[in-house]
Amino acid sequence: MLSARNLFQEILDNDESFRLFCSIAASGEAQGGWENGRIAALVPESKRHLAPKIARHGADEDKHSRIFTALLHKRGLEVTEIPEDTDYTMILEGLGIGLGHEKLRRDEPLSEHDVLSYLAHSRVTEQRASEEMIQFKKFFGDHPDLGRAVRMISADEDNHLAYCHEELLRLTDEGHGREIRALLRESALAEIKVYRDVSLAVMSRMARLLGWSRPKFGLLALGIHGRYAAERVGGWRRMVSLRMPERRDALGGGPADAAPEFA
Repeated sequence: MLSARNLFQEILDNDESFRLFCSIAASGEAQGGWENGRIAALVPESKRHLAPKIARHGADEDKHSRIFTALLHKRGLEVTEIPEDTDYTMILEGLGIGLGHEKLRRDEPLSEHDVLSYLAHSRVTEQRASEEMIQFKKFFGDHPDLGRAVRMISADEDNHLAYCHEELLRLTDEGHGREIRALLRESALAEIKVYRDVSLAVMSRMARLLGWSRPKFGLLALGIHGRYAAERVGGWRRMVSLRMPERRDALGGGPADAAPEFA
């Protein structure tokens, strides 16, 4: 039976598909770590109170990258270069979503608009990350090798999402509501398209590595297109709503938890 659980189990059971999966994840997390680190360093004086939380966000992303790399090493595998069409983070940047690497490489303070753009982009992408990790936790939370990593990353992603909600609501109260709503909508509509395209690119490579039949991949691709259609019709709105989270000050500006090389 074609189910998400069975598909991911196939990917995890094969060394080459597992290597690609973890390499893509490690690359995306490492990019996020670098970006947040630079944003924390460049945040304008008017928003310096956010710098410790942004730095904590970046430290968590770096930790996640190390975890995925450690999972590979446990199986005697090394990180591999990822195909450009699977690079979710850089494709979004190419569409002008979030803050570009060229801007972040300059030693120039960011503007308040840049901070709003960063938080709106993060709110959308962290929604996706939180949902994906909830699914992985459901499937593999008790897995002897993956369970601890999945639970740790899932908890972090939930914290990141809570932080974005809280800070965007504070900025809305400061009078930035219209700008935030526009940025959220732009980010969400771009993200759902990029997520569809990257999902298709990743799964097409998994199909080749695992020898999936054309009908099997066709059915999977149909599901990916169907999800995009549902998100385009209205599902994207879950990514732009704002509500005060139950857990306040989720990042708190403290150091990230240690990332023991348990994998």
